[in-house]
Amino acid sequence: MFLRMPITKFTGSYSQQIKRLKDELEAAGAIVIGAGAGLSTSAGFVYSGERFEQYFSDFAEKYGFQDMYSGGFYPYSTLEEHWAYWSRYIFINRYMDAPKPVYQNLFELVKGKNYFVITTNVDHCFQKAGFDKSRLFYTQGDYGLFQCSEPCRQETFENETLIRAMMEQQADMRIPSRLLPVCPHCGKPFTMNLRSDDRFVEDSGWHMAARRYRRFLEEEQTGHILYLELGVGYNTPGIIKYPFWKLTAQNPKAIYACINSGEAVCPAEIKRQAICIDGDIGATLNLLS
Repeated sequence: MFLRMPITKFTGSYSQQIKRLKDELEAAGAIVIGAGAGLSTSAGFVYSGERFEQYFSDFAEKYGFQDMYSGGFYPYSTLEEHWAYWSRYIFINRYMDAPKPVYQNLFELVKGKNYFVITTNVDHCFQKAGFDKSRLFYTQGDYGLFQCSEPCRQETFENETLIRAMMEQQADMRIPSRLLPVCPHCGKPFTMNLRSDDRFVEDSGWHMAARRYRRFLEEEQTGHILYLELGVGYNTPGIIKYPFWKLTAQNPKAIYACINSGEAVCPAEIKRQAICIDGDIGATLNLLS
């Protein structure tokens, strides 16, 4: 079904939309959470400003970039420098907790309910907040996984032990050469398991999660289901946003809810089935609870 241009105006006050969403969270037989970068931003995982200065002021002074994303693409002259940066990046964005309990508050809203999560985020915040691993589908990878840069096979590798060692032993923005991560099968350098091109590894765990997600949708898609979209923008709308719109349009019992600052919109076709809240996700979840 082709969905036309989104609309931005909705009847009802902010408080009325909050009440509608709260009622739907209670009444829905199933909840599908679709989460994008805006959810982690609301939780305090920001990649510039004070947080960047706190952890990367030495890199900023030497290389001239002013945010974490830019540092991830910088052409470092050695792998020792590359992994000094990336180990620090991974450690604070994967193994440290988010500054604000937004994910924990979301979990309290759906705990004990029939839910599933699909997310483009790679920071593992859902699992750390208590969400059931078997109800999570990380479509774009995980900061906690390495893969072969070739790749020579569809396999990923846990990286926490090595990342912590890189953090502890780096000096002058370099790690010891003996800590450089390489594939145990072919000897090529490891890279992050993050979707950026056709070399992204979809391992057996990724495929099992994809099958569980598809099965959940198939089993619940004709019932009273709430598609709850949180912080999803337009970088990859075909993964969460457009499918949620389409699935809602196909099922008169479905409700589409979107919480997003500045981008809380939906197509005209599903306006009567939509709850769009323009605001901070963390603040809205606090009101819902």
